[in-house]
Parts: sequence; structure tokens; C-alpha cells
Amino acid sequence: MRNKLAPSLLAADFSKLESELQDIADAHYLHLDVMDGHFVPNISFGAPVIRRLRPLTGLIFDVHLMISHPLKYLEMFAEAGADILNVHVEARDDIAECIKKIRALSKRAAVTVKPETPVEAVFPYLGPLDMALIMSVEPGFGGQPFMPEALRKAETLASYATRHGLEIDIEMDGGIDVSNVSDVLNAGVSTVVAGSAVFGKTREETRRRVREFLHLMG
Repeated sequence: MRNKLAPSLLAADFSKLESELQDIADAHYLHLDVMDGHFVPNISFGAPVIRRLRPLTGLIFDVHLMISHPLKYLEMFAEAGADILNVHVEARDDIAECIKKIRALSKRAAVTVKPETPVEAVFPYLGPLDMALIMSVEPGFGGQPFMPEALRKAETLASYATRHGLEIDIEMDGGIDVSNVSDVLNAGVSTVVAGSAVFGKTREETRRRVREFLHLMG
């Protein structure tokens, strides 16, 4: 499975989003963190922002729903332009129903685990999933240091998927930069989310960082 870079919009300069998107155009995904202020102690943005961004880039929209009740909002985010809809296994809604709904909307389905949640919590859902996201920081805020124990979770998930003949894209999000991305990939991760390690103070710096990540990721 080809390695993919997913810059996180949360770290971008929201006063110049169109140019920020142009500067990461060589990446594969755009990671969009939606926070409701309940599931995580922060609020970010919602479907209207995603809808406005959709015409500005051809990047795949990887929408990470850090919300307590994703089921009733899946259609809204699908219509706004999401390509991947990612719900937390810790959400209050029925996860199997969420996956079924995402599939009915003809979108890619993903499930996320927080740092304190055993990765085995996603095993029952892997069959119909396209991707599983392992958080390597506490969700809700950017700029946190990488939790190395996330590597062991990725290895466990990758091993389980191989043993059961499952083709699953393993994603990791939080504290990843050029100093540890090789360790992340070696653990079985194929999609890397990076925020402050990608978006720089200048346009050229952002472009350089994207090129460096892509070089290291093969």
C-alpha cells in the first residue's frame, strides 16, 4: 500500500487557506479535524468550511470526526465534500451503524482510537473498514509531543490485519515530523498526518517541508 501524506488543516494559517492548500498540493490527503467541544475540549470547524474548501483543491478530504454523536452528521459531511469519514470508536453512537451509514453514502469508512484505548477495540470493525487511525497524541489540540507507545499499537494492528488477510490503511496522527516518520512507517503505518511539521511560516518553507516528507516516505 502506497505511503500517503495527510497535512492537517488545523495547523494552517486560516487567513490564507487558499494559498496554504496550493502549497501542499503534492500531498495526498487533507486531514480535517472536526471538534464539537464535547468529545474533545476544543471546537474547530464544521461542514460549511469543508464545503467552501472543496472547490479549491483536488486533495482527498480525510474528515476526522472528533464528535460524540457522529451518526446524525455523516450525511452532512459527505455532502460537504468528505471522501473519508472517520469516527472514533469511543463515540457514543453505534460504530457498526456509523460504518454502515458511511458505506451507504459511498464514502470510505475509518475508525479512530485514542491513546488510552487498546487498539484491539477496532478489531471487530476491520472487515468493512478502509482505514484505522491511531492517535499518537491526545485528540483536541495540535502541537503535542509524539507518544512512542503508539508505534506498538500500529504494529499490533498491522500484524492482526496480515494474519486475517485484511487490507487496511493504517493512519497515525499526532507529533509526527521528519525525525520520527521513518519509525512510524516501519511500524506498519501507511498514512501520516502532520500539522505543524508541514505548515511553515512562509510558502516556500511549507513546500520544502512537504517535499522532505514525501522523500522520506518514498
